[in-house]
Amino acid sequence: MATQAVEQLVNRSYDSSPNYRQVMPGVPENYREIRTLEQLFEINYKHASVEEQLRGNLVLRMKSGREVYKGIIGYNDSVIPSVTRAILSGHEILFVGQIGQAKTKLAESIAIHLLSPIPVVRGSLTNDIPTSIPRQEMISLLCDRNPERTYPEFVVSPECEQKIRDNKLGTRIDWKEGQERYRYVLATPDITVKDLMGQIDAIRIAKRGVELYSIESYSPGQLLQARYGIICIDELPVLDSRKQVALLSVLQEGKFTTGSYPVIFKPNIKLLATANPVDYTHSGKIIEPLFDRLRSHIDTHYPTNVADEMLIILQEAQISKDRAVLLPIFIIRAIAKVAQLSREHPEIDHTKGVSVRMGIHSTEVLASEAERIRSIQSNMVSVPRFSDFFSIYQTCKFQLSEIDDSRESRSMILNSIIESAIREVSASYIQNLSSDELIKIKEDFGSNKQFIASQTIPGRGHGGGVDYISQLDKFPGLNESVTQTANKIKQEHLSLIQLATGLDIDSRVIQLVNDRDSEFTASVTELVLEGLRWTDPPLLDKMGGKYTARPE
Repeated sequence: MATQAVEQLVNRSYDSSPNYRQVMPGVPENYREIRTLEQLFEINYKHASVEEQLRGNLVLRMKSGREVYKGIIGYNDSVIPSVTRAILSGHEILFVGQIGQAKTKLAESIAIHLLSPIPVVRGSLTNDIPTSIPRQEMISLLCDRNPERTYPEFVVSPECEQKIRDNKLGTRIDWKEGQERYRYVLATPDITVKDLMGQIDAIRIAKRGVELYSIESYSPGQLLQARYGIICIDELPVLDSRKQVALLSVLQEGKFTTGSYPVIFKPNIKLLATANPVDYTHSGKIIEPLFDRLRSHIDTHYPTNVADEMLIILQEAQISKDRAVLLPIFIIRAIAKVAQLSREHPEIDHTKGVSVRMGIHSTEVLASEAERIRSIQSNMVSVPRFSDFFSIYQTCKFQLSEIDDSRESRSMILNSIIESAIREVSASYIQNLSSDELIKIKEDFGSNKQFIASQTIPGRGHGGGVDYISQLDKFPGLNESVTQTANKIKQEHLSLIQLATGLDIDSRVIQLVNDRDSEFTASVTELVLEGLRWTDPPLLDKMGGKYTARPE
């Protein structure tokens, strides 16, 4: 295209209003069909700022009734309203909370669902939007001339400029989603200013023979790699004051420089950060100007009820689809109860917190223990039982505050917590048994009968030997109660599946099918047996996995 035609096309595009309908802020209706720089000019494309994207997409989702913060459970009446206010106000956010309170998950959810796709030059590391290039510089590039710059500002990378010079109006465009413009940085003592801001790259200087202060010698850091997106600084108070000052420059002026490097960089990002309450309240951990510029400080919290904790466990537990696993609802409830009781325990350090990951990882280990002990060798479905619960010792992580914080002390505390959780969950299923049903069970255990429960005993034996089903045949009253309880649990599973489906949670591991009956029955049997230890008065005693009648 002739120089005059190029100038006319660029001038018209830069001077004219967009001639497309937006489906999101800065996103044309047919954006997936727009693949070249020329097509961007033809529609007079104008990109939306990060602030406009977040606010606009939030408003669109709220008006349409769509879920705004997918995957965030238990915050609807507390944290979510605060986050929504902050985004509508255009604020940077500091999430204040203990470990495992979904702070970074919330930041990532905002990036995934509230950032619009943007057009970037293909292969761009710094999310270069070509139409952000000043008009005269763009004309020079399209006419294969070196741009004349009067102001030392980094707008797009040298690689982007070269691609435009090489390919002209045919320069390829890719639409980069919000998730791809999200950068997570864990603040550790070894994070440097160069990691955040970028640096003069000696290797580039040597390979390309460029001058020390040429833009071509610059290697971008995390801030520019998150350009037109979101950067999340996890544990912000860990950053020393020098690095915090660099972030302050971005918030105050929307730009920064790298040491003595003479070019100004504008990341055009939204900063979200997290902090532990202990560090947040410690004087000097966050420099005062940055503390003030993070305009919304939002407190997070652990799940306030067992139901939310269960849904989080179900959502986050990593159990591969090629494994045949069934997680009974009462097992998930017991694990959730272990986590909640741990947070309430007077001997556990509340300032350190007990992460929801404890319940998630414990569920994963329980499924693997059932697989290790019963499923792999016998080719049966993995269904965890209460007798498998000792395996979660390796995933229950907390610190003690008042007594000696030794492994022995932690084991003692955890033993009492697990027993309390199992007792509370199992007793809730037994309380609806009638007095006649309890009398039948008591008669079952007369004449010194005992029921043996062990993680090594299968639900249904193959080729002889003791198993749960054959034992239940000798305990008709107990068998009837197990069947009754199992039917109730199946209904609970249907309700949980319905709830999980509404939250887009994979419910595969709680789907009950017929071929799982024997192992599921074994797990329910242990639930009922445990519950019978806590009736008033208790019906059963337990010694070494053997359940016997409590002496009168």
